[in-house]
Amino acid sequence: MNYTFPKSEKLCGQPHIDHLYRNGKRFVVWPMRVTYLPIEDATQVLVWAPKSLFKRAVHRNHLRRLMREAYRLNKGIIENEEMHFQLAFNYIDKEMQPFSVVEKAMCKALKRISNTATNSPQEN
Repeated sequence: MNYTFPKSEKLCGQPHIDHLYRNGKRFVVWPMRVTYLPIEDATQVLVWAPKSLFKRAVHRNHLRRLMREAYRLNKGIIENEEMHFQLAFNYIDKEMQPFSVVEKAMCKALKRISNTATNSPQEN
């Protein structure tokens, strides 16, 4: 398992992000809201901490760093040869949580996405 998080795994580009939020499915695993969409290409991830909840950039950067690290360490849960996803992790708690809470939520979210992918029938 490769524990890196290269540029190719980062979701960027406004059309791609708009498509994910418009067509993706959502659920909440506190303190994050997760939006995901199955795709054919490689898995891509977006992490986001809102300015409306955290006015100081240093706090938003810290939260994004925590979420990226939690994803990087646990991405093996969803690494699947036939299913790939576009993922968005939005931090929604009003308070900053420690890494242990963020990592536990990330594991729950990735397991839920993995279960959804394995349980859904392939329609082609």
